Amino acid sequence: MLSAESTALVRATLPAVAGALDEITARFYRTMFQDRPELLDGMFNRGNQASGTQRRALAGSIAAFATALLDDPDTRPDTLLARIAHKHAAVGVTDDQYTIVHKYLFGAIAEVLGDAVTPEAAAAWDEIYWLMAGALISREARLYQDAGVRPGEIWRPWTVVERRAETADVVSFLLRPADGEPAPRARAGQYVSVRVGMADGVHQVRQYSLSSNPGGELRRITVKRVTGDGDGPNGEVSTLLHDHLREGDELTLSAPFGDVFLDEPTDATNPVVLISAGIGCTPMTGILAHLAVLGSTRPVLALHADRSPADHALRAETRDLAGQLPGARAIFWYERPGPEEPDAHTGLMDLTNTELPDGATVFLCGPLLFMRDVRGQLLRAGIPASRIRYEVFGPDLWLPDTAA
Repeated sequence: MLSAESTALVRATLPAVAGALDEITARFYRTMFQDRPELLDGMFNRGNQASGTQRRALAGSIAAFATALLDDPDTRPDTLLARIAHKHAAVGVTDDQYTIVHKYLFGAIAEVLGDAVTPEAAAAWDEIYWLMAGALISREARLYQDAGVRPGEIWRPWTVVERRAETADVVSFLLRPADGEPAPRARAGQYVSVRVGMADGVHQVRQYSLSSNPGGELRRITVKRVTGDGDGPNGEVSTLLHDHLREGDELTLSAPFGDVFLDEPTDATNPVVLISAGIGCTPMTGILAHLAVLGSTRPVLALHADRSPADHALRAETRDLAGQLPGARAIFWYERPGPEEPDAHTGLMDLTNTELPDGATVFLCGPLLFMRDVRGQLLRAGIPASRIRYEVFGPDLWLPDTAA
C-alpha cells in the first residue's frame, strides 16, 4: 500500500517525472552499463538498447505502475506485474539486481531533474520503486519454484534433432534435452529464451514461442530472420541461428515462461479465438497442436494475416491442425493472395464480416500496429478487454494501455 503522504507527492511530481522518463532511463542504462558491463552479457538485448525500445518499455512500466497506485493505492496492477515477472524470469533476473537497478535509476533521476525532486519527493518515488520491486521479486520467486529451478539458474543444453525451412526467412528447430533429463513443463502459448555466444564473446538472449505441442520430450521454436531497416541492423541472434545452427548442434534454452497461455482444464468448453500476423503465428500453432493432442471439441477460430501464402510460416500445419479439431475453422488474409489459398481474403485483416463466438477467450500476437488495430476491432465487436490476451515479441511498449 502506498502511504497517503507519498501518494500526494507522487501525484504532484508525476507529470515532471513522466515527461523526463525517456531521458532518465537513457541515462540510467548508459551509466549502469559503463559501471557494470557484465550485465550486457546474457541479460540485456543489445538491439533493443540501440533502438531505444528497452528504455521506453522501462519508462512505460514505471509510469503505468505509479498511475495504477494513484488510482487505487491498495491494489497492484496484476497484468503489468505478471508480464514483467515472466520476462524477468526468462532471462534469469535475481533479487540482488533490483538493488543495482535502484542505485543507477535514482542516480539518473537526481541528475536529470535536479532540484525539481525534493528529498521528500525522492522518498515517495523510492517507495513506488520498492513496492514494484517487492511485488516482482515475490512473483519471480514463485515462477522459479513452479519451473523447478533455482532463482536465475534457468539454462539447460538442448540438441537440435531437426532443422526445417518454413519460408524463405523462417526456420524451425526441433529440440531435445541434451542432458538426458525430462523436458520441463510448458504451457501452450509460452516461450523460451535462447542464449547464444556472439563473435565478440558477449552472450545475447532472445525469446521464441514454442510452436509445437509443449508436451512430451521434444520442443520446437520457429525463428524469423530479422532484417535490418532504417531503424536498426539485422537481428544478430536470428542471423546466427539461421546461418550456423544445424542438426546435432547444441542450443542453450531457458525454462518456459510467459503469462499468455491456454488454460485447458479437462472440462473446458468455452470458445478460443487465435489471431495472429506474420511470425505471431508461432504461439497460435503451439496452442492448436496442444488442442489437437487433447482431442479437444472446443470451438476454435484461427485467424491469420500475412503478406502472401508463401510468406505465411506454418500455413499448411495450421490448416492440418484445424482440420483435426471438430470445432475449428481457419481463415486467412493476404496482401498478395496466391493459388495456395483460393478462399483467403485479400488485404489487411478485417473482422467486420467474421462471426466471433460468444464467450470466447482471444489470443493475439503479431506486430504492434496490427495488434492495436485488431484489438480495437474486437472491442468494437463487443469482446471484453479482459478476454483479450496478447503476446508481444520484445519489450512491451503497450503496457500503459493494458487496463483499457
